[in-house]
Amino acid sequence: MQEELKEWYSPALGVDIKTLVFGHAGHPVLLFPTSMGRYFENKDFKLIESVQPFIESGKIKIYCPDGIDAQSWYNKQIAPAERVKNHILYDKFLIEELYPLTKQESGFQKVITAGCSFGGYHAANFTFRHPWAVSHLFSMSGAFDIRSQLDGFYNNDVYFNNPVDFLPNDINPELWQIKIVLGTADRDMCKGDNERLSGILTQKGISHWLDIRANADHDWPVWRQMFPEYLSQL
Repeated sequence: MQEELKEWYSPALGVDIKTLVFGHAGHPVLLFPTSMGRYFENKDFKLIESVQPFIESGKIKIYCPDGIDAQSWYNKQIAPAERVKNHILYDKFLIEELYPLTKQESGFQKVITAGCSFGGYHAANFTFRHPWAVSHLFSMSGAFDIRSQLDGFYNNDVYFNNPVDFLPNDINPELWQIKIVLGTADRDMCKGDNERLSGILTQKGISHWLDIRANADHDWPVWRQMFPEYLSQL
């Protein structure tokens, strides 16, 4: 399995940032880390290994970007308004730097987004903000309401980065073209988040699969089961 560490200076973020890439060809997948996770987390916890056959066969090419949660949503040392602004810069990095790279390298015009836990938030937020750029969303135990990270603060920046707020009012026709899976489990602390987002999608008539696993927790073992199953739909 081909593995490459890419690092470049990000104009959006104003720092060097790393992305770990797995595979030589195929549909590009943006796979986000969990809360405050790094670019190597999904490899370390064997999520990459769980889908190795898809990578080696050239069906997918996975891009694992570094996260900046410690500077944005989880940075309690700065004001909530600044936390949101830092995340907006991260979104700018994703759409203006990483997404074009995936198109250039793969030849695909759309990416798959995926992530576990808080990575599911990143995958969903990117997908719903830029639906024209995404073909599939595979969220595993995602959390989708960002307001808990902001100490009661709220403004338009929060609204447009909080999927459960902006999605109900979004009428972009591209939303109805995305293949969406919301994976969760019966003992998952984020089960309610997934049921809530599923309700919003249902109300809008957006087709999706709410996959609730029995006898499972909010943890890597169930995510390593989910991810290859979801990719097998491609």
